[in-house]
Amino acid sequence: MKLTTRNRFAVTVASAAAAGLVLAGCSSDVNDTAATTEAATTEATTEESVAPAEVAMADCGDWTIAMHGWVGYTASAQVLAEVAKSDLGCNITQTKLDEAAVTYDAMEAGSADVIVEDWGGGRWQDWIDRGAIVDVGSNGNVGLIGMYVPAWMVDEYPDIIDGTKLNDYVDLFKTPESGNKGAWYEGPPGYTTVGQKIIDSYGLDYKAINVGSEQALLDLFEKGQADKKPVLGYFWEPNYFLAKIDMVRVNFPANDWTDAAVASGKTDYPALDLEKLISSKLADSGSPFATLVTNFTWTNADQNSVALDIEDGMTPEEAAQKWIAANPDVVAGWMS
Repeated sequence: MKLTTRNRFAVTVASAAAAGLVLAGCSSDVNDTAATTEAATTEATTEESVAPAEVAMADCGDWTIAMHGWVGYTASAQVLAEVAKSDLGCNITQTKLDEAAVTYDAMEAGSADVIVEDWGGGRWQDWIDRGAIVDVGSNGNVGLIGMYVPAWMVDEYPDIIDGTKLNDYVDLFKTPESGNKGAWYEGPPGYTTVGQKIIDSYGLDYKAINVGSEQALLDLFEKGQADKKPVLGYFWEPNYFLAKIDMVRVNFPANDWTDAAVASGKTDYPALDLEKLISSKLADSGSPFATLVTNFTWTNADQNSVALDIEDGMTPEEAAQKWIAANPDVVAGWMS
């Protein structure tokens, strides 16, 4: 996930509103009342014959959500898809695509319409400039990379969340692998990291150790929680694991960079609003799905809870429907 300068665009998406007609009759005469009831019944029967669900589907249209390869994304996309199908009658297809340019090209070509969570920080700008896609704002999730410790450590060592004081706790983190230094477990190859720069900038007596995979990091933190074993490692949110294991971020001074290549090492990783992108076709359609996507927003904790249910064995549909049933007011707000 490459962090670059993020550009925001305010977008107005046209939406259609439906008005309901309420009929009322009042009479002191039984025959009048019966006639009114008969008329209302006839009208209701006529309206039912046009298949309201089919009309709603026609109004909403056929749309494709790009599916990217992490469970948190699946959680967000599935909740969006379930609401679109059940409440708006949309015909939704979910298609697996690589993130970034592959999906942007698909949106420009008309074969994808929605990215529900993009970490790109503006990497889509060329496609926006060509009028192919539209940034419709944050999905409410904040992407945050950093160094984390199990929550029990903060209870015992409150100052440990101040990264500039980590040298006071080196002995806690020494392992056979790190020798006389503290073990600083880094993200897998290919992940955005400035760990070595931070160690060098602050003269921290730690050794950066690449664990090789995301699963290895999860295993370290799970063991650290279960066995009360000190562990300091690279992690990020939103992430379903944080709904399972309580972890706390170790903080360095506020971020002063967006590109890891030019980071000084004196400041922390930046917080990144995770964006929703839609095709220009959807933006210009007047479909209520465009309104839903534009209004869709939830918290890191929301996403983590649905993602954890998926990881624990629920289907994405079951996990999404569970969350939707528990949060009707939030869902209603997305469609207002």
